[in-house]
Amino acid sequence: MYQFESRVRYSETDEQGQLSLTGILNYFQDCSTFQSEDLGMGIQYLKDQDRAWWLTSWQIVIDRYPALGEKIRVSTWPYDFKGIYGYRNFAISDGKGEYVARANSLWFFYDTRNQKPARIQEADIRGYGGPEPRLVMDYAPRKICLPKEYEEKDTFLVARHHLDTNHHVNNARYVEMARELLPEDFRVKELRVEYKKAAVLGDYITPRVSRIQQGYVTALCDPQGGPHAVVWLRSEEKQ
Repeated sequence: MYQFESRVRYSETDEQGQLSLTGILNYFQDCSTFQSEDLGMGIQYLKDQDRAWWLTSWQIVIDRYPALGEKIRVSTWPYDFKGIYGYRNFAISDGKGEYVARANSLWFFYDTRNQKPARIQEADIRGYGGPEPRLVMDYAPRKICLPKEYEEKDTFLVARHHLDTNHHVNNARYVEMARELLPEDFRVKELRVEYKKAAVLGDYITPRVSRIQQGYVTALCDPQGGPHAVVWLRSEEKQ
């Protein structure tokens, strides 16, 4: 298990003075990136090897949103590798060691030179240690069913601030795009994201928003209607 400690910064909070949904996503992404960098298998190493780890799906359950200034511990560990896929859990805990957020994720290994998935070799995962037990949570399917009925929202252009080091729209940005289209009082308790096709600078995205029993499903689509990412959001239970 890889861990680092932090404190919720003002720049990471939302209007309620709590760690934002984007902040949670960023902590998870940073944690796995830190682990790879500390093992000497980070961004530059992968670039030199013509390889990349690309995220294909998230499931994140939020037990509560930590407050400004609160001390937190962020953890991650891979629990399986199969073929081209890597399976990784994440967690954020508070000062009492209790979970505030938990996540499951599926990644695939990619050959950037030949533009195709690559089978994982022992050298590609050295240092990560033996697979650890899976986090206890209700695991959802990777695939998200697209409702037939939806409301199409205004098309927008992918800008530079959406991009990451792969020159693709960052994983967390898709969630931000979907979240902006929902009611202001919608508080996310659980989210799932299925990543389909990377959007890049200059692409146009047309959101298709569907109301479902648990919350909303938003497909962030290209001009032909093919989704770049599908975001499923469930609200907090009523108290």
